[in-house]
Amino acid sequence: MLRWIRQQLGFDPPHQSDTRTVYVANRFPQNGHYIPQRFADNRIISSKYTIWNFIPKNLFEQFRRIANFYFLIIFLVQLMIDTPTSPVTSGLPLFFVITITAIKQGYEDWLRYKADNEVNGAPVFVVRSGSLVQTKSKNIRVGDIVRVAKDETFPADLALLSSDRADGTCHITTASLDGETNLKTHFSVAETAVCQSVSQLEALEAVVECQQPDADLYRFVGRITVTQHEEEIVRSLGQENLLLRGARLKNTKEIFGVAIYTGMESKMALNYKCKSQKRSAVEKSMNTFLIIYLGILLFEAILSTILKYAWQAEDKWDQPFYNQETEQERNSSPILKFISDFLAFLVLYNFIIPISLYVTVEMQKFMGSFFIGWDLDLYHEESDQKAQVNTSDLNEELGQVEYVFTDKTGTLTENEMHFRECSINGVKYREVNGKLAAEGMTDDSPDGSTPHLIGDELLFLKAVSLCHTVQISYDQPDCLVGGGDSFSHANGFSSSHMEYYASSPDEKALVEAAKRIGVAFTRSSGDTKEIKTFGKSEKYKMLHLLEFDADRRRMSVILETPSGGKVLFTKGAESAILPFTTSGEIEKTRLHVDEFALKGLRTLVVACRHFSPEEYVDVDKHLNAARTALQQREERLQEAFAYIERDMHLLGATGVEDKLQDKVQETIEALRMAGIKVWVLTGDKHETAVSVSLSCGHFHRTMNILELLQQRSDNECAEQLRRLDRRIKEDHVIQHGLVVDGASLSLALREHEKLFMDVSKNCSAVLCCRMAPLQKAKVVRLLKTSPEKPITLAIGDGANDVSMIQEAHVGIGIMGKEGRQAVRNSDYAIARFKFLSKLLLVHGHFYYIRIATLVQYFFYKNVCFITPQFLYQFFCLFSQQTLYDSVYLTLYNICFTSLPILVFSLFEQLVHPHVLQSKPALYRDISRNSLLSFRTFLYWTLLGFLHAFIFFFGSYLLMGEDTSLMGNGQMFGNWTLGTLVFTVMVITVTLKLALETNFWTWMNHFVTWGSIAFYFIFSLFYGGIIWPFLHSQDMYFVFVQLLSSGSAWFAIIIIIITCLFPDVVKKVFYRHLQPTSTQKSQLYSNSVAIDDDFIALQPLSRAKSQLGKLRSTLDLVPLRPVSNTGSPLTAKTCAVNVGTAVLLSYLCLHAHANQHSLGLRWGWGTKHIVGFWGRGAEAKVFDIKHFTGCMCRMSVRGRHRE
Repeated sequence: MLRWIRQQLGFDPPHQSDTRTVYVANRFPQNGHYIPQRFADNRIISSKYTIWNFIPKNLFEQFRRIANFYFLIIFLVQLMIDTPTSPVTSGLPLFFVITITAIKQGYEDWLRYKADNEVNGAPVFVVRSGSLVQTKSKNIRVGDIVRVAKDETFPADLALLSSDRADGTCHITTASLDGETNLKTHFSVAETAVCQSVSQLEALEAVVECQQPDADLYRFVGRITVTQHEEEIVRSLGQENLLLRGARLKNTKEIFGVAIYTGMESKMALNYKCKSQKRSAVEKSMNTFLIIYLGILLFEAILSTILKYAWQAEDKWDQPFYNQETEQERNSSPILKFISDFLAFLVLYNFIIPISLYVTVEMQKFMGSFFIGWDLDLYHEESDQKAQVNTSDLNEELGQVEYVFTDKTGTLTENEMHFRECSINGVKYREVNGKLAAEGMTDDSPDGSTPHLIGDELLFLKAVSLCHTVQISYDQPDCLVGGGDSFSHANGFSSSHMEYYASSPDEKALVEAAKRIGVAFTRSSGDTKEIKTFGKSEKYKMLHLLEFDADRRRMSVILETPSGGKVLFTKGAESAILPFTTSGEIEKTRLHVDEFALKGLRTLVVACRHFSPEEYVDVDKHLNAARTALQQREERLQEAFAYIERDMHLLGATGVEDKLQDKVQETIEALRMAGIKVWVLTGDKHETAVSVSLSCGHFHRTMNILELLQQRSDNECAEQLRRLDRRIKEDHVIQHGLVVDGASLSLALREHEKLFMDVSKNCSAVLCCRMAPLQKAKVVRLLKTSPEKPITLAIGDGANDVSMIQEAHVGIGIMGKEGRQAVRNSDYAIARFKFLSKLLLVHGHFYYIRIATLVQYFFYKNVCFITPQFLYQFFCLFSQQTLYDSVYLTLYNICFTSLPILVFSLFEQLVHPHVLQSKPALYRDISRNSLLSFRTFLYWTLLGFLHAFIFFFGSYLLMGEDTSLMGNGQMFGNWTLGTLVFTVMVITVTLKLALETNFWTWMNHFVTWGSIAFYFIFSLFYGGIIWPFLHSQDMYFVFVQLLSSGSAWFAIIIIIITCLFPDVVKKVFYRHLQPTSTQKSQLYSNSVAIDDDFIALQPLSRAKSQLGKLRSTLDLVPLRPVSNTGSPLTAKTCAVNVGTAVLLSYLCLHAHANQHSLGLRWGWGTKHIVGFWGRGAEAKVFDIKHFTGCMCRMSVRGRHRE
């Protein structure tokens, strides 16, 4: 038990040595000297808390907040010394805040815990006691033999033992780990590959020795010792033998592997960044403001204490006979008395620190986060997924983003490649209905059959079908449906159930395109490749494969044709092929490749070379010599490849589109207009990443692309960075884009971090390719910790993006095809990249302005609250007498002024959502935390002090020397003065918020006027009844007497007008003379959607539904044709209201999008007319004022209806 506790606290790590020894099937040695190593279990943990540490850890995090810690100190002070107010006034609000926050954070962590349980409880099959047993993923132990079936993910890091293939190989995809969708081949050692049954695996005696877990996805060093017939056979293990957790099994029926690394020790989990408490910029500003207010509080308390002793030092202020000091007080230390008085003043003024601010912010964040999930514009109908919020603490941070770091595969793209065009022998072709059609021509074959291609066209298609590493999976269904294509039953399988798997997504798209056109790759067995050319089977023998590498940027195959000839097929980048071709339409193909690239297509060039028997003997000799060399094998292979891949004949080029997600280009452009810089961080290859960046608009065609690639030393990297820096400074006009790979980035960040930052910040777009997961997090951290401290956002869909997502200020997971790791570890999750624009430009904008106003308003109303208390001390000889009753002290922030600001912070909208999306530049107005700048903070603080002075001295001057304001001559006392100040204050701060409100709902009206009414009703009941449970009741009948005085009512009205009239004048003056872009947009917003915010933005189907409801509710009858001179229809007949006007206008827009000529004019009385005129994207919005009468005129294809 003690060891378990030490492990949970992190003092006793599970493993101690540098290597680990894993006994396959947990067959431990049967001698007494063996001490088993301790390994982590297979649970994945993304939650922060456990049942044991929740209370202490949560309390620690909460008391890091200055206000919470301050009120804890005040509460302890009230318990220890005699203070003017009860400890309950500080303790109860503190307990309430701590409890509500703990419940909220505990609930959110419980959701993460549930998500972890789904993963940890997933069913898996394990070999135990000679049989295959189903268990939960979390129960896998190191050494267990695990069975994984096709298309399943690996539940732990497994060393491959065997597969259903005779050679013991399997194919996997690691898209959720490194973003690559290509197939990777993994191998088992020959001694374990033969163990394909449970009984054979149970009898296997083997031991794996390997390194302790590390985060490097591409490194694994180990060895396996297999005992056969009492003989130990040792085989090395490398990365090609390790199946990583999170990867997916493909093209293989099943595999068996032994668990090497489990749970949080798997490489995927080690690439997670440790979860830390993210704190928004607004919360940091709040803490800064609290420190300033704490300084004001200390200043007031010290000044009050000093003035108390200074004034009481004069003889005329000797204590009266009824309040003489006791003997103990006279003998007490002056220092202790000074400290005691200082603490008493501190308690008296402590409400200037708004503890309720935190609980209101927590409630606003928690309730406001539901709006994201409820937003139907963020709902993806195809996958039935809505946006989700994993943590609501960062809502306002969505409105402050300056850098977006995005993954490529699965985030910007759909992971789908499509063949679009090709160039053969200088002629461009495109695919039309499964046939090649030359440019400018259409295929009009009446029977739809594919014409037979000859010469270079056919050779080109054969090269595409044979020059690749594609593999085939045959899925034979239980029953075949008759019919099919021309090769529906080849070699005993149905081609309609044949699936290609490729090491490159381009290869798969090209082979599938060739199959549709008529040249189908149908079988690969050993060294034989078989294709069907328009139904005719041809077999080619694979003689040599010249693998692709990053230096050559091409791959080749040497084949023996059915006629016995030897041919070389090569494909690769145009820069790697065209210089080595001597025949064919080279210049025309070069132009076509450039055209394809301008369209954003991924291009490959195809060439061939025919060998004579003598040439092939020479080629074979060179290759065999290079491949069997013991010294400098890599260099000799490169020389042999260069010797072979020359004097080629150019066949043509291909253009393949990596299908982007919907509206990716528009989203990136909107983010750019909003002042947000987009960086793409991907594990993909340089060429692929650049191509996608161009197609998605991340890089523009006119942009000057700078490269920092394949740097091998610090000096070389530094020199290249200086060259790039000079190029940027020499050319200020052209926009620059930077491309950097992972290796070069490591060098740049090691010694030249500042130089790299200078170059990257001056670039409009940055693309980082070949990035390891932790490198992505390092790049985010680099920008995050730069001197400007920009707010960063990371978005991705795979486990390789988790570190980046956790490192950024805001992490967003895409609910893609590669598991849920990114979603589970993100702050927010959306189904598609296109939703990011509304999440930031609309929700981020709303959340930020709401919470910024909430924070400033809270400080303002607390300054208004406590400053009169401070001023009152000058008139009561600093005796620590309170101005307000203790009940008012407690309820001011809890009841009287809490609901209006809470509702405001949930529903306020400066501008209509449609306008925010159509004008992304409005996002710049709130960037860099502008609404919480020191200037704005100073304005609200000084305004609070000004209003507080008006409250106090206005009330004091009213009473003055003559306090007999009652009709019967009865005089007012100190509680009446305090109640008058408090009444004016409650009304003024509530109306001040009403002046700040731009978007009124029925809830705003209810809580604004309801709060004022509740204060009056409560005060009447509180002071009008003698409550038996109260120890003293100083406020009895005070409020009733105050309201019975006409002078008091006059004073209340005059003081409120004096406070708020300058605010009104200032708003009118600035709005008309110096309007901001947001205020200008408000005019446009009002003309687009008058009074009804929801109908105008609804999808057409729901808009029609709303129209039906309006028709039934408002007696809207069908419009009848009348002559142009006929009388306008009555308001009752047309059911005129603003919602209907907006709705019908919206329907008109849909008609325009469908190319219908349709217009709408609407108006009544002196209201505005909203209209949409034009066709398609040219539809205009206009607004005509002072139109009298009611008329609805619609024109559809020339037919008029009124």
